[in-house]
Amino acid sequence: MDSLSQGLVADVLLRLHREAEAADAPLMQAMGEATDQQGAIRHFIESETRDLAGVYRGLADNFLNVSPEFGRFLYLCARACKATRIVEFGSSMGISAIYMAAALRDMSGGRLIGTDLEPAKIARARANLAAAGLDDLVEFRVGDARETLKAGIGGEIDMVMLDGAFTLYLPILKLLEPHLKCGAVIIGENAFAEGAGYLDYVRDPQNGYLSLPLPFNPGRGNELTIRTR
Repeated sequence: MDSLSQGLVADVLLRLHREAEAADAPLMQAMGEATDQQGAIRHFIESETRDLAGVYRGLADNFLNVSPEFGRFLYLCARACKATRIVEFGSSMGISAIYMAAALRDMSGGRLIGTDLEPAKIARARANLAAAGLDDLVEFRVGDARETLKAGIGGEIDMVMLDGAFTLYLPILKLLEPHLKCGAVIIGENAFAEGAGYLDYVRDPQNGYLSLPLPFNPGRGNELTIRTR
């Protein structure tokens, strides 16, 4: 069974990707016109460090979502590892959560815990998951994930999606580490090398991970990691 090929989930995703493309077009154009891409990334990360809440408040109307190709990759990862418990850092409007929750549905259920700093984004994510008929599989937590995820996960984690504040990837991973199942899949979207040592950490086998870059938008630093212990 595959919810992505046809039916309600496929229809909702098609609509949301169109909405996201329109909403994010000015931001994407501005980013694409930056003459120094690496410099722009460094500036953004420095801004995050100075005022995390302010930076993401300014992006409250932007989807900043995964592409359809990356979404299908998330679906495949969830199915391949037979995930029953997934944690997402940075759920935004819920597009990536729909891909992963669809995988849970197609495997007879499970739980996805999603997080985002912005209440308005979580409200829209909840509505989007409900529209796709997947809201019963997802729990969204509003606020700083360093705090909201301390409330408990409910069991071993099979899969983690990191797609929030770049500088928090490593702190969030370390927070979740005690709950990671051996063989757990961790996906970092935009896991830039400048982002507080995340890539150095997951690429060091001594830390209990095996990791490699993904071919999706290579300049964006997308990374696939497996927990090895």
